[in-house]
Amino acid sequence: MERIICVLIGYVFGLFQTGYIYGKANHVDIRKEGSGNAGTTNALRTMGWKAGAVTFLGDCFKCVFAVVVVYLIYGKGYRDIFPLLTMYTGMGVILGHNFPFYLGFKGGKGIAATAGLLVSTLNVWMVLICLAAFVCVVGITRYVSLGSLVVVVIYLVEIIVYGQMGRFGMEAGHLYEMYAIAAFLMLLAFYKHRANIKRLLSGTENKLSVGKK
Repeated sequence: MERIICVLIGYVFGLFQTGYIYGKANHVDIRKEGSGNAGTTNALRTMGWKAGAVTFLGDCFKCVFAVVVVYLIYGKGYRDIFPLLTMYTGMGVILGHNFPFYLGFKGGKGIAATAGLLVSTLNVWMVLICLAAFVCVVGITRYVSLGSLVVVVIYLVEIIVYGQMGRFGMEAGHLYEMYAIAAFLMLLAFYKHRANIKRLLSGTENKLSVGKK
C-alpha cells in the first residue's frame, strides 16, 4: 500500500507543469509553441533562458519536494526501504509530469523531474557523473535530447552499481524492485524521445537554441 501512496503523492506533485504555468503567466501557451512540449528545452527555445531555468528548477524540485513529503510520512517507519520508496515517488512525479490528466495527458518528457529524483538519492557522485555527461554531450553535439538519453542510461547503471555495492542498504528483493523502476524510467524516457531519436538518426534533430522572449 505504501508504494501506491508514494506513486500517488508523486503524481500529484508531477501535475505542477512549470513550463505551462510560466507560459500562461506570460500569455504564452507553450503547448502551441515550438515542439509543443511543456518541458525545459521547449521553454528555453520559445521563451528564453529565464523561462528555461525556471522550468527546469520547478520541474526538478517538485520531485525533491514530493520525496520530502514521503519522508515525513514514511521516513521513520520505513527507513530500511526508503530508497525504494523514493524511486516509487519519483516515478509518480515523472508520470504526472509526462501525462497530466488536466492537459489531456500531454506534458513534458520527464528529464528535469528525473534530475530531481537523482538529487533525491543524496549521492553527490551520482549527480556529478550525470551532470558531467550531460554537459559534455550537449556541449559537443548541441543535442539536448542526446544528452538527456545518455543521462537516463547512466542513471540506470549507477542505480545498479551502487545497489550491488550495498550503498542503499536494502535486501536483494527490494534492490531488484528498484532496478526495475529505474529501467522503466529509462524506457519511458526513450519512448517520450522517440521523435527525437528518429531525427537524430536522420541528422535532422534540432540543436540547442534560445528564444528571444
